[in-house]
Amino acid sequence: MLRVKAGETQKLGLLYERYKKRLFGFFYQMNKDAALSEDLVQNVFVKILKYKHTYTEESKFVVWLFQIARNTSYDSFKKVKKNMHKDIDEVGYSIDSNEDNMQAVMVKKENVRTLTRAMEMLNPEKKELLVLSKFKGLKYREIGEIVGCSEGNARIKVHRALNELKGIFLTLENR
Repeated sequence: MLRVKAGETQKLGLLYERYKKRLFGFFYQMNKDAALSEDLVQNVFVKILKYKHTYTEESKFVVWLFQIARNTSYDSFKKVKKNMHKDIDEVGYSIDSNEDNMQAVMVKKENVRTLTRAMEMLNPEKKELLVLSKFKGLKYREIGEIVGCSEGNARIKVHRALNELKGIFLTLENR
């Protein structure tokens, strides 16, 4: 990023290749729309180029990147209020589809659907915290930097969001 900041804008392509999947996953977890997620990834890299002068070595690039992604996501949600209740069956389970495992496969798929519905019922801030911590694997310190709080506060917020998600999941499961 320092080379991009120094004017070597062709190096942005390397950053794009390294981070496009993580960003796409973040956006897709938030909005469940592949086309919108691709557009948002592109918007992030346009903003990186536009705001390259604001990057400093003190902060990790991934934190700065996700701060831009987060702002891009908020801007998008303000402009377009889309229906975010699409049914998603993919969470990354590796499923062996022989007949002995068919019952387990069906239970896993139903759990994925229930979890997806539960995630959609969370408010956007809590959903974002869970996506960053559980799906993107960021550390609490990094999440704190992204959302503007301390590491301990980020840990507490993620814990509370998980508890709320668990409550919603159990309620949906018992229906």
